[in-house]
Amino acid sequence: MTLRSVWLQELTWEDVRDYLQGKNTIVVPFGTTEQHGPAGPLGLDSYVAIGLAEDAAKQAGVLVAPPLWYGDSSHHLGFPGTISLRTETVIQIVYDIVRSLAKHGFRRILLLNGHKMTNLPALTSAARNIREFELPGVLTAVADPMYLARGIAGGLKETNEHHAGELEVSQVYYKFPHVIHPEKFSQAHCNFEGVFGPFGGGDLFGGGGRDFIEQPWTSGEQREIAPTGQFSSNVAASQEKGKWYHEYMVTRLVEFLNWWQAYKGPLGKGTS
Repeated sequence: MTLRSVWLQELTWEDVRDYLQGKNTIVVPFGTTEQHGPAGPLGLDSYVAIGLAEDAAKQAGVLVAPPLWYGDSSHHLGFPGTISLRTETVIQIVYDIVRSLAKHGFRRILLLNGHKMTNLPALTSAARNIREFELPGVLTAVADPMYLARGIAGGLKETNEHHAGELEVSQVYYKFPHVIHPEKFSQAHCNFEGVFGPFGGGDLFGGGGRDFIEQPWTSGEQREIAPTGQFSSNVAASQEKGKWYHEYMVTRLVEFLNWWQAYKGPLGKGTS
């Protein structure tokens, strides 16, 4: 069937009922409302998830649930405009979304995180626990640019990639140019080794093969170690680079969604 939109909120309940007669897959985008330095909007992570979800869903012929514009962002609360949910709140939101979708017949629910790494503890825990203890017949999966773009990031970025960095700013500059301020691109970065010692991770794509130990920091400390809110240089960000980065991840998501919808293996029992 042909739907007027891939977005759930733009359809009627009858449209969704008809979709579920043939398919049972949906993508749920998760983002944040948090500072992204002088060049990026507070909603950058949400725009990442929205852009990926919409483009992949159109190609794979699946639906997308309304995005969650809030996430686990407590470390950014030192900057005005940031709105943070507690980790346990995000977990409970995932439970309620999955329960609601499963009640109506969705059996493959992909949680798509635009907030590289930081929403993952909540999303992966919720995705695992709701299957184990409540809905074993519903497949869940979690996608994140930090893992989804490993095949392209190393050859595309010109420096280490971290918060408000080159690649994520490029992606949103390509998809949503009106929210990016290219005149404010800068070399600003965090001295990770000076702050976190030899086990600090200054590149979310693992540049240099450095061993890493997670060391949380407070919002007050963040204002000191990254005064502008930017953790790595975005001076090399561009729409062209964003296009390559974005479309690579869309292609990989479509490949996964097409495979997942046809999946009949041991995890797929009870999903049809």
